Amino acid sequence: MNILDKIVKDKRKEVELKKEFIPIAAYEQLPYFGMKTTSLSKKLRASNSGIIAEFKRKSPSKSIINNTALVEDVAIGYEMAGVCGMSVLTDEIYFGGTMDDLINARESCSLPLLRKEFIIDEYQIIEAKAIGADAILLIAAILTKAEIKNFSEFAKRLNLDVLLEVHNEDELHKSIMPSLDMLGVNNRNLKTFEVSLEISKELSTLIPDDFVKVSESGISSVEAIKELQPFGYQGFLIGENFMKTDNPGESAKQFIKSLI
Repeated sequence: MNILDKIVKDKRKEVELKKEFIPIAAYEQLPYFGMKTTSLSKKLRASNSGIIAEFKRKSPSKSIINNTALVEDVAIGYEMAGVCGMSVLTDEIYFGGTMDDLINARESCSLPLLRKEFIIDEYQIIEAKAIGADAILLIAAILTKAEIKNFSEFAKRLNLDVLLEVHNEDELHKSIMPSLDMLGVNNRNLKTFEVSLEISKELSTLIPDDFVKVSESGISSVEAIKELQPFGYQGFLIGENFMKTDNPGESAKQFIKSLI
C-alpha cells in the first residue's frame, strides 16, 4: 500500500465519523455557506504571475516544513505579496492542517481560497463551502471518472471552482470534462515522491485551452515558471518554497517581484 492509498483509507474513516456527528444541515446554516465566492480560475487567467501560494505545515515526503507560522499572518502576507490565490491544506493526519486553518485564512484575507484535501465524498465539498473555500481540489488518482463528474458538477452547483489534479496521461484522459475549471499537473510522483517538471511539459499539449493549466509541486524558482509558461501554464502552486522560510509572505513578495 503506497502513501496515497493509506491517506485515502484513513480519509474514508474520518469522513464517515464526521457524518455521524455533524449533519449536512449544520454546515448549510454557517454564514460562509451562503456567501458569494471568488473565482480562482478567472484570477489566474488575468494574472501576470499566476502564483497560488500554499499554507502547509508538513507533508509525508518532507515531514515538518513550518510548524510555527500562523495561518492568519501567512494569509495577510500572501495577499500583500500579490498572489492570485491561497491553497490551504486541511488534512490533519498527514499534513498537519485543519478546517480552522481555512476559516482563519478566510477571516484574514480576500484571496480566492483553495481547499486542498483528499476529497472522496460530496460531504467534504459541502464542508469546503461552509468554511469559506472558493475552490476545491479533486485528485484523479483516487477517483473514478464518474466520481470526478459527480463531484465537479456538485461543486459547480455550489459556485465553487474545481481544480482537477493529474499525474499522468491516463488520469488526464479520464478527467477532461466541462465541469472543471483548472487542470493541474502534479510534478511529484505520489508513489516515489520524485519531482520532474517534464511531467508538466509532456501533458501540456493534451490539455485543451478551455481549462486553466496549473503546474504543481517542485516549483522553487522563477526560472522554473518561465520554463513552463511557454507550455501554456497560467497557474503555479507553490507551497514548500515559501513555507520553509521564516516569513512566507515576504518570500512570496520577493519571488513575484523577481518574476514580473
